[in-house]
Amino acid sequence: MTIRHLKIFIAVAETGKMSLAAQQLYLTQPTVSQAIRELEEHYDTRLFDRLSKRLYITDSGRHLLQMAKATVHSFDELERQMQTETKTEHLRIGTTVTIGSCMLPTLLEDFRISKPNTDLFSYIGNTQAVEEKLLRSELDVGIVEGIIKSPDLISLPLVEDYLVLACNSTHPFSGKNTFSPSDLEGLDFVMREYGSGTRALFEEYLRQNHISIHCSIEAPFPEAMKHAVIFNNCLAVISVRLIEDEIRKGTIHMLQDPENIWDRTFKLVYHKDKFLSDSILTLKELLSRWRKPEIPAFTA
Repeated sequence: MTIRHLKIFIAVAETGKMSLAAQQLYLTQPTVSQAIRELEEHYDTRLFDRLSKRLYITDSGRHLLQMAKATVHSFDELERQMQTETKTEHLRIGTTVTIGSCMLPTLLEDFRISKPNTDLFSYIGNTQAVEEKLLRSELDVGIVEGIIKSPDLISLPLVEDYLVLACNSTHPFSGKNTFSPSDLEGLDFVMREYGSGTRALFEEYLRQNHISIHCSIEAPFPEAMKHAVIFNNCLAVISVRLIEDEIRKGTIHMLQDPENIWDRTFKLVYHKDKFLSDSILTLKELLSRWRKPEIPAFTA
């Protein structure tokens, strides 16, 4: 028994004749007769009495008609909604906190201009959280700065970025333009949380140079880190993109890594088995247009 059988049955019941139902459905009369016969055999009951070449619906037929109409209506509604659904692309983007703070609003605006009919969802977390959601298929793509560990995920480096050492205008480092690793020994820092790509890169730098610092504040958000730098005299290792305004105003002073070890890339990440839809390819193209940030100048 199929939806087709039910639609034929409804047409016969409402027209009262096999021939009229066949005309209505653009079918042959034998096809309609066979469908009714198959229904009666399937349910082991008569749906119509045939008297003097006329059809009279039985009690079983009336019962089936009521349920058949509801079933066909539900099926037609399902078809309508799913056809509408498949015409609308959906894209679930996960970004790290750094990217979510300095790039995501503009990126989403550009994406909506390019793909106005795509339904977007954005999630902001650290690299580890984005990676886990990609593996659970809770996100379609991620944009991260940290290292992706799973071999099931593909990472495409697309956007250049670099970290700087940040301090406030009264810190002893405010008169410097650069530093050596040993200068950082024992100093107070505000750090990102564990799982952050920024923190992982800086901690690897400390390990390689055998430097110990004092993490006095742990902050998962850029604004909290900037406040710790400005008001609590902490140092921070942070993307230059996040402190451009503060550098121009003079509230934060930046020192560049002399060896460019803190240069990095923002990567587009997706599962190796993921179908690359038009929306994902559009996002990739938009990301490829972003350039490495320039050093902002102080404007007194």
